[in-house]
Amino acid sequence: MDLEWFDRVCGELQDSLDSICSKYDENGGMSVERGSKHPRIDFFVENGDEDRDYFCTIYFDPRNEEFYIESFDPDLGYESKVVLADIEDIVDAVHESFHIYMDEDAAASDELFDEDTGYYVADDDELESIDDDGDDANILLEQVDVEWETPEVTAYYLENEVEVTYQFGIVQETGDGVLRRVNRIWTEDDDLLKDETNFIFSREEASTIIAMIASHMDALSPMQQ
Repeated sequence: MDLEWFDRVCGELQDSLDSICSKYDENGGMSVERGSKHPRIDFFVENGDEDRDYFCTIYFDPRNEEFYIESFDPDLGYESKVVLADIEDIVDAVHESFHIYMDEDAAASDELFDEDTGYYVADDDELESIDDDGDDANILLEQVDVEWETPEVTAYYLENEVEVTYQFGIVQETGDGVLRRVNRIWTEDDDLLKDETNFIFSREEASTIIAMIASHMDALSPMQQ
């Protein structure tokens, strides 16, 4: 696998990115993964305490010696590959992704936290629970009309130990999507513990979530058995 072109671009890329705007120079960073079948460059923002938010991934196809970025089309329902012909195209793609991330982060920070209720209150008065055990989220979900589009689908099952299921629905009033996760755990005394969480998201968020997960599937580890 010839990575000469990949290494040359990586060597020049950091200096080029630092010069695109002051915000990236202050907050942005990049890491290189050469060991994958298609080596990649991950771009992130440091949030302190060694926590990183990844906002863009550039891949390299060693056979064709070309860089590309993956894009998900929510209307057609499939993932496509956008080839980046030179380093200028790479810089432009990262720059655009960075500002999309910054705009979304700024919008989230505009929300107000209500300490009495344990909710974030957005400008449009929509409430999102931040309770760790998900109880407030479930109470909120009961107050809206959800049409479940799928049955509970088992994502993981270990006999007599744990079962994880997912269910997808639509909020009838807003058209937002709902992802319901139910985690069932059997104790040594054969007691059943059930933990339920619900995640509400818009159509625009769905495409971003799917693309981010698809781009990092190789980095995920299987559940411990």
